[in-house]
Amino acid sequence: MIINTTKSTENKQEKISDYIWRKFRRDPLAIFGLISLAIIFIAVIIGPFIYSVPIDKIDFGKASDLPSLDHPFGTNSLGQDILARVLFGGRISLTVGILAMLVAIFLGTTIGAIAGFYGGIIDGLLMRLTDLFLALPQLPLLLLVVYLFREPIKQIAGPELGIFILVVMVIGGLNWMSVARLVRGNILRLKEMEFVKAAVTLGATSHRIILVHLLPNVLSLIIVAATLGVGNAIITESTLSFLGLGFPPDVPTWGQMLFQAKDYLTTAPHTAFFPGLAIFLTVLSINYIGDGLRDAFDPKNIK
Repeated sequence: MIINTTKSTENKQEKISDYIWRKFRRDPLAIFGLISLAIIFIAVIIGPFIYSVPIDKIDFGKASDLPSLDHPFGTNSLGQDILARVLFGGRISLTVGILAMLVAIFLGTTIGAIAGFYGGIIDGLLMRLTDLFLALPQLPLLLLVVYLFREPIKQIAGPELGIFILVVMVIGGLNWMSVARLVRGNILRLKEMEFVKAAVTLGATSHRIILVHLLPNVLSLIIVAATLGVGNAIITESTLSFLGLGFPPDVPTWGQMLFQAKDYLTTAPHTAFFPGLAIFLTVLSINYIGDGLRDAFDPKNIK
């Protein structure tokens, strides 16, 4: 009887996952975003090995050249190949986006789950902390934290790794609040259901109930929030770099390339167009995927 029940549950889960995939692939914008993002990932991972032009080769004789066969995206003010720098910089920008998203999801899920499950004074304190972070002006706070801790962390971990760690932690540490509220609201609803009360009756510990019974039921919401969080983190990193508080000038992230191109918008607009286009397409694709996942995971559509 237990075997039959297990098989029935597995079959139901397979039907739900099949329905979610069918629902997702019927959304043309979501499929467009998925294909576009896959192409971008493949390009930034494999592209530098195929298009092996050095990213730091300076040639003043070719400074600010327009796109050509030799330089498909043209060159910047130092004669450096923009395509090579866009491909290499994409690795950094996407890595920052993904890691910052993981930090935000971890903090938001942990705080939301604890607040929702335990309730009472713990819930009140954690939600007031969440409200405090929501009330803070994010961009000025980002700039202040990066400005204050940039030099100390450079001395500890080096100019590149130090800034990388700082940017990831700051972006992730200031974008967890919406996830915390989302998880808390669903945990409050789920903990009143019979399967949770049965687990409590059987003597399951709080940690086990949260990890085994509650979090898997909010996983779909976390996935959607994570998808949208990557795009937000990429834009935030680009903003920091554009304002001169991100990576060093010799590290060609997309935002850093825009920062360097801002003085040549009238004479060489292509130096800003291509890194800007990379940011635009990446974030747009991620948002389309997030919207598609949100619709596909909508419980009103799953029967």
